[in-house]
Amino acid sequence: MDNKFFSFLIDNFNTFLSYTGFENATFGHIVMLFVGLLFIFLAIKYEFEPMLLIPIGFGILIGNIPFKDAGLQLGIYEEGSVLNILYQGVRQGWYPPLIFLGIGAMTDFSALISNPKLILIGAAAQFGIFGAYIVALQLGFDPSQAGAIGIIGGADGPTAIFLSSKLAPNLMGAIAVSAYSYMALVPIIQPPFMRLLTTKKERVIRMKPPRAVSTTEKIIFPLVGLLLTCFLVPSGLPLLGMLFFGNLLKECGVTRRLAETARGPMIDIVTILLGVTVGASTQATQFLTVQSIKIFALGAFSFIIATCAGVLFVKFFNLFLKEGNKINPLIGNAGVSAVPDSARISQVEGLRYDPQNYLLMHAMGPNVAGVIGSAVAAGILLGFLG
Repeated sequence: MDNKFFSFLIDNFNTFLSYTGFENATFGHIVMLFVGLLFIFLAIKYEFEPMLLIPIGFGILIGNIPFKDAGLQLGIYEEGSVLNILYQGVRQGWYPPLIFLGIGAMTDFSALISNPKLILIGAAAQFGIFGAYIVALQLGFDPSQAGAIGIIGGADGPTAIFLSSKLAPNLMGAIAVSAYSYMALVPIIQPPFMRLLTTKKERVIRMKPPRAVSTTEKIIFPLVGLLLTCFLVPSGLPLLGMLFFGNLLKECGVTRRLAETARGPMIDIVTILLGVTVGASTQATQFLTVQSIKIFALGAFSFIIATCAGVLFVKFFNLFLKEGNKINPLIGNAGVSAVPDSARISQVEGLRYDPQNYLLMHAMGPNVAGVIGSAVAAGILLGFLG
């Protein structure tokens, strides 16, 4: 009797062990757990996009807790699980338009309205997207996958998720994590290239203060912006429509509560859900592949090309501008849509060479133009490849 009872306990204990993470862990799980901890460390220690990296990092931990697949509906890829249901907002492209609604409600387009030529810098920075698209094709990715990978160069996480959900759902985890990683690393990646491509004389160019923008202009801008961009690229409507709608809520003056909700509680909730589920989608068995490594390399290439294209375009544009109207090339990096971090980098680099040269307001022009530009680029790729 005692032996039977002892055997019963041993069998149950072994069964219990078979369900634990210790029993089911692989080397890949351990690697991804360290990646998640690294994201959280960078967010807390160095404040690299903490609103994004902490949810994504914790999501990586959740997604890489090893478990035995016994029909318990635990993982993000198991139909009917809680994580799988929440992940549908990413897979079906629901979360990115809601993020854009919040971005529109918190964005001031005054710098762009006062100096419309700055939109050209935001457009120039999108060269990184199409450059990476071409290289991805050469590396063996099909056109749809290459388009989804290229959008990483726009440094716009929601746009990358939206486009990859339509063109390359199987690569979405790698693309999303890559896009958000490079957004967080803006302070590290951009400055060396900004210094490399500019001279000391160019770095101290002082730009004229932006003119005051009227309330009427601010109200008209989202209406005209919606009609122009969406008539040109209808496939960008989910992102551009919500971006300009959010901005109209902010600027019209009679929907303050809606604007505050969009840029406050709503965008916070969606950011949490998006970050955690994107992080959880990086299960080691799905994520640690040669394709993922290629995507990270192409994402870095795309982001660097976008930064360089923005700076070089300003230098070229200055050839046609008179003295006193020239643009400081240090704001060229802000053409990527990492708002407002890339504009802050312009400010920091400008003050490094001239402590009285404040570039932030000027840099916000191409920065918000980059948001529009990346959404337009996504619409173009979706229209051609979708």
